[in-house]
Amino acid sequence: MNAQPLKIVFHGQNAANFRLGFEALIGPQHSIADLSDALDRPGEREQYESADVVIGIKLNESMPAPRKARLFHAPAAGTDAVNPALLPASCVLANCFGHENAIAEYVMAALLMRHVPLAQADQDLRQQRWTFWAGRQAALRTEMGAQTLGLLGFGHIAQTIAHRAKAFGMCVHVANRSPIAHPLVDQSWTLDNLKDFMASADTVVVSLPLTDNTLGLVDAPALAAMRPDALLVNVGRGAVIDEQALYKALAGRQIGGAVIDTWYQYPTPTQTECAPSKFDFAALDNVLMTPHMSGWTAGTVRRRQETLADNIGRLSRGEPLVNVLRGLP
Repeated sequence: MNAQPLKIVFHGQNAANFRLGFEALIGPQHSIADLSDALDRPGEREQYESADVVIGIKLNESMPAPRKARLFHAPAAGTDAVNPALLPASCVLANCFGHENAIAEYVMAALLMRHVPLAQADQDLRQQRWTFWAGRQAALRTEMGAQTLGLLGFGHIAQTIAHRAKAFGMCVHVANRSPIAHPLVDQSWTLDNLKDFMASADTVVVSLPLTDNTLGLVDAPALAAMRPDALLVNVGRGAVIDEQALYKALAGRQIGGAVIDTWYQYPTPTQTECAPSKFDFAALDNVLMTPHMSGWTAGTVRRRQETLADNIGRLSRGEPLVNVLRGLP
């Protein structure tokens, strides 16, 4: 089948991250336009409204409608900023993954830091303090392989983390909307038994997307069920964990600590710096804070570009698309 030429727009700065070299991944018959976040430059609204393919991460009532779009493709896994009701009935909504390897490495690095304190050992020895010298009872450290890892959600990210965890000898527990039977999982719960799951693990990793059902899912009672020395890691979406409840649990040392990569407040095109929460997490010494970086690697960008290009090729040839979140009626 001959490939049909398509008009493709990359909307906004986030989509622009996947633009470099994209022509080489698609056929020369397609056209590409690069549009600003505000869509306020001459001709941009018309290009957006007439595009066959929109690559972007948001769609709301304040924006022009992508009236001709046949594919709205997020260059990310999350589509919580895209209102599907504003898409034409004949438009497919799809997303990208490709970030699971990077996030799994981030999680493993965060856990290893707690059990193999290389940075502190180096800093101390430079001051002639032999803090972790072998042969002394006070110098003993823990091993990650003796720990139980809890995975809240069992999608692409959690399954990849489970593979890495098993390589270290960890026990893997899972809580998921539907029951899980998987060779990497030692024990699982459904979400109606969330507190039992939270109590079962030394570390709980949240990788759930943000939906109406997951908003605030990890609330004060769920946090209260955790072990007092347990670690909470959020690489999903900030608002899956209740913001105030998390701050109170950490400030009151109700849990052992947290590694937080996904937040409650983010920079905008007009405000490039901001606090990640209305609460002062930065003042807490039991929190490791990172700026939503866990999945952001050159490999992630390359893999997502390949998914975008693959789906554009499939659309132009009339073939079924992959990673479809909303198909044709």
